[in-house]
Amino acid sequence: MENYFQNAKQKFDELKQKKDVFILGIETSCDETSAAVVKNGREILSNIVSTQIDIHKQFGGVVPEVASRNHILMIDKVFKNALEVAKIESEKIDAIAVTYGAGLMGALLVGVNFAKSLSYALNIPLIAISHIEGHIAANYLTHKNLQPPFICLMVSGGHTAILKVDDFTSHQLLGTTTDDAAGEAFDKVARVLGLSYPGGAKINELAKRGNVNIKLVKNMPFQNNLNFSFSGVKTAAINYVNSQKQKNEPIITEDVCASFQHLIVEELLKKTILACQVQNLKKLVVAGGVGANSYLKKRLETECKKHNIELYIPDLKLCTDNAAMVASCAYFNMLHGKNLVDLTLTAKPTISL
Repeated sequence: MENYFQNAKQKFDELKQKKDVFILGIETSCDETSAAVVKNGREILSNIVSTQIDIHKQFGGVVPEVASRNHILMIDKVFKNALEVAKIESEKIDAIAVTYGAGLMGALLVGVNFAKSLSYALNIPLIAISHIEGHIAANYLTHKNLQPPFICLMVSGGHTAILKVDDFTSHQLLGTTTDDAAGEAFDKVARVLGLSYPGGAKINELAKRGNVNIKLVKNMPFQNNLNFSFSGVKTAAINYVNSQKQKNEPIITEDVCASFQHLIVEELLKKTILACQVQNLKKLVVAGGVGANSYLKKRLETECKKHNIELYIPDLKLCTDNAAMVASCAYFNMLHGKNLVDLTLTAKPTISL
């Protein structure tokens, strides 16, 4: 193993001088099995995603053990498909990048162990990538000329945070949620409304046909800083639905969705614009699956234009979990000589923002 790592380290250092670097990304943090080949951190040659949405719909959410088993079934097929679509042989891959956290432990282990096996077999460097930093890097694939520094609104299923991204491999946490992430709140309210998984997307669609006319909460907490709390508005929405049921009164689902979504989005918007102003930065990047929410995108476009802020959102297919963002992130880590790991790498279900 010592010889393997010494060889990997030498190749890792040499990659900085290489004109074209091809990195294979592996992503299995939740319910998408993905492999991708990315050239020089910006060009997607392939990005194969096998989703388990239809499998988990019957359970109303992701079942960790089911997710892990399906990753095992699909990982090799997805890897081979990624090479085929990219029209590249495995011997031409320069490094392997893998999401090691955060996520579901069993699901992460499938990707990590597969990546370690490939790294050893091909005798090439292995780069460990944070799921959060991967989501940020999705923007480098969509916006080819995007450069830090900028403010990032991180809105994924398990994380809501505002980050100041100083360069390609470092950031500062400016604010985060003290309870539910925005994506979690969406999913929990959707479940009470009887909407199928994934709940956030269903609320977004129904809200388009609804009206913001249900008063759920008067104020959101943390008015004077950049932290979030979505537990109150989530509970208010759930209590409203349960109250209507108990009184045998009608529930206009579209209006509940519109009213709930409006409060979540306006809070995200207010804090994010404030962060740009406090940090005196005129570039705002959105990262994570909730970035696919059309109402959030529309409101961000309006407010950024009003405040003369440049807005960057990944292509829709890159908002949700995928391996291309992992490979892109790894490229910039490689340029800075960071995150090379050996075969002792293991998965971490939680990592610090």
